[in-house]
Amino acid sequence: MTLETLNLILLGGIVLGALYALMATGLALVWTTLGIFNFAHGTFIALGAYIAWQIASTEASGAGLLAGAGVSIIGMFVIGMFVYYLLIKPFERNPDIVVKSVITTLAGATILENVINLVWGPRNKQLSPLLGGDMSFLGITISRNEMAVVALALVILAALGVFLQRAPLGRAMRAVAQNREAAQLMGIDVERLYAIAFGLSAALAALAGILIGSIRFMNPSMGSDPLMKALIVVIFGGIARFTGPIYAAFIVGLLEAVMTYLVGLYWSPTVLFAIMIVVLVAKPEGLFGRYRKSV
Repeated sequence: MTLETLNLILLGGIVLGALYALMATGLALVWTTLGIFNFAHGTFIALGAYIAWQIASTEASGAGLLAGAGVSIIGMFVIGMFVYYLLIKPFERNPDIVVKSVITTLAGATILENVINLVWGPRNKQLSPLLGGDMSFLGITISRNEMAVVALALVILAALGVFLQRAPLGRAMRAVAQNREAAQLMGIDVERLYAIAFGLSAALAALAGILIGSIRFMNPSMGSDPLMKALIVVIFGGIARFTGPIYAAFIVGLLEAVMTYLVGLYWSPTVLFAIMIVVLVAKPEGLFGRYRKSV
């Protein structure tokens, strides 16, 4: 392996890690706040990308990528809240909410994917890049668009971290995630925060979809692989800390880039799942999670 090849693998892993961090953070936000796994998260990624394409592409409205991204993120925030009220809230007090949320979000994902197929068709589409051209870094030529994707993802994640740590609404969401009953006793509107958490998760998914669509071709089922990678990242890193999935995302991105080079594209997911199983056996709370002693 030459130094140039190593640099390319590392840069590829960083790009993947930035995308996985956005996907996994949105997924973890719902997981920590509501205590459920949203199987529609992957379809949110695809729908966000297609809404942006509809507004931005010259083949459709032609308003430009910035307008498309803005409409997509806001629209997906609203759609995420609507999905919560439609598919999750009716079962909120049900003792089997975890199982029922799996069924409802899987059904929602299937319906939304078919809606995408009906509205935009099965043909591949692609968003315009954030930045055009190439640049030289570490003696190799890389895409400006990929560097812009990494930079934007890190800025968004930093802003989300500040929001959760400092903003009253973000702190309220953390309080609900830690203890719902205590938060209600303090006068926090838990139902509203659940809806906002679902909306924020969908907005992050939309942003991830837009960034993916600027690098790769889009299709109605494009969210399936990101959902699987986000699940691996969340389990790998744990959800006790906001930064856990972010650190894990870059580790998984680098591992995938190395495994793709060593064993090929089709075998790398197998290796990732094997590593995930080892992590679950050795440290069930995740690499960056905290051990909680059961009473």
